[in-house]
Amino acid sequence: MKKKNSILIVEDEAAISAGLTDVFIYHGYKVEVAEDGAIGLDRALKGRYDLIILDVMLPSMNGYDICQAIREKDKEQPIIMLTAKSADEDIIQGLSLGADDYVAKPFSIAQLLLRIEAVLRRSGKSEIQTYTIQLNQERVIDLQNLLIRTQSGEVAFTRREIQVLEYLYQNSSRPVSREELLSEVWGYDPELSIETRTVDIHIAKIRRKIEMKAKDPQFLVTVRGAGYKLIFDIPNS
Repeated sequence: MKKKNSILIVEDEAAISAGLTDVFIYHGYKVEVAEDGAIGLDRALKGRYDLIILDVMLPSMNGYDICQAIREKDKEQPIIMLTAKSADEDIIQGLSLGADDYVAKPFSIAQLLLRIEAVLRRSGKSEIQTYTIQLNQERVIDLQNLLIRTQSGEVAFTRREIQVLEYLYQNSSRPVSREELLSEVWGYDPELSIETRTVDIHIAKIRRKIEMKAKDPQFLVTVRGAGYKLIFDIPNS
């Protein structure tokens, strides 16, 4: 018998957690629920889950702090954050802490299930094939250690940012479309319509880390009508 994927739901609204539990069980998932932030973190750190669904607003400990604590221990744990806010700064905060994706409340169950399937499908494909990307003499991206080294010091990346950079590097001879990144990096089915700005937000975050001027990018450029292209002076060693 095929092993069921396990999901931990950390959500304090009983109606939402109960509804999600019913839906996930119906779709063949094994589900656990924590309605308190500190309890959710304890279970996340002690248990083994294929995916964690993490609300932002929680009693005792918010979802951002939980996400950060999980990432300090496990950079590979798949996490989707639920947020009642759709403002960019709230979404960016969750993604910056290492969440794989976000879903803004109120959300479509069908869209959430698509995101879950995509994250789970992608979670087994995180092995880094490239070790470094040298953008120029002063800027070297270390993919294994999830950081960029510059003359000013080191800046850390999230696992998803590194996956984006590696995919752009491997396909640096051409622009890569937003839809291709959603398919190849996030694992979304290219035949389905996914409502998310996660690619745009990740590109903006990466630019702030690798560029001298994020608003005038030299390394991660937009090719109008085609997508994104990574430009570097020196091949990786």
